[in-house]
Amino acid sequence: MTGLRGYFHPKTATGAASLIPAPPWRYSGDLLTVEYRTDPDRVRELLPEPLEPAAEDPGAVALIWADWQSCADGGRELLDPVRSQYKEAFAVVRCAYRGRTYTRCVFIWVDKDFALARGLHQGYPKKLGSIHQTRPHPYGPAPRIEAGARFGATLAAADRRLAQAVVTLREPCDSNGFVNAHPMVHHRWLPSVEKGKGLALDELIESGAASFEGGRPWTGEAELELFEAPTEELARLEIREPIAAYYRQVGVVWDGGRLLESGTSGAE
Repeated sequence: MTGLRGYFHPKTATGAASLIPAPPWRYSGDLLTVEYRTDPDRVRELLPEPLEPAAEDPGAVALIWADWQSCADGGRELLDPVRSQYKEAFAVVRCAYRGRTYTRCVFIWVDKDFALARGLHQGYPKKLGSIHQTRPHPYGPAPRIEAGARFGATLAAADRRLAQAVVTLREPCDSNGFVNAHPMVHHRWLPSVEKGKGLALDELIESGAASFEGGRPWTGEAELELFEAPTEELARLEIREPIAAYYRQVGVVWDGGRLLESGTSGAE
């Protein structure tokens, strides 16, 4: 690739067409989080070796909607908003690896190609979807961040609605929940181009925020529904027991991960 530049495809002589820039990647976002309990066996079936279910509350799930603005160093994307603004919705569970508790994203949908590419690089199983959530605002009919404020959120993919929620805030709290509160553990998988050769890339990696800041979290209750779809499996994480709902504004920097092991997942 002598003379070709760019962090990701397409690589060109200038690198300007690369779908994503090199890290660090910086994010500002509004997060709506709904935690609930499902059948622990449905979580277990999504955990490839060597991951194991969390020792405590193995059926806990968080379904999170996020309205993001993001950029690389220098922040040029923020002045060209089509390159910085996107939305996503994702389901995370907890698991264990060598005695340590991790968070793992098992399903995730985004609405921009650059967000999808970043996620695949990080080991997130990203797909394209349609994601919307109510935005707070201090004036007019939009909800304020206060007791009694109500926020709606929807997720669809391939023209089918997968989830919808209404979150009602009750009071400030100390955290944004417990399911998404650990370092992430993901697999980076890429099948070989040769049939029968298995995986060309098979890595178990750990990643998390290089830095984090956030506003005061709020907690409340959620009305959450999941829907069946022919090419999606989110509804298998059926709702057995609500836990809580949260709203928080955050700022995050991602600047790489750490290889835990490679070539041992046995994934097909």
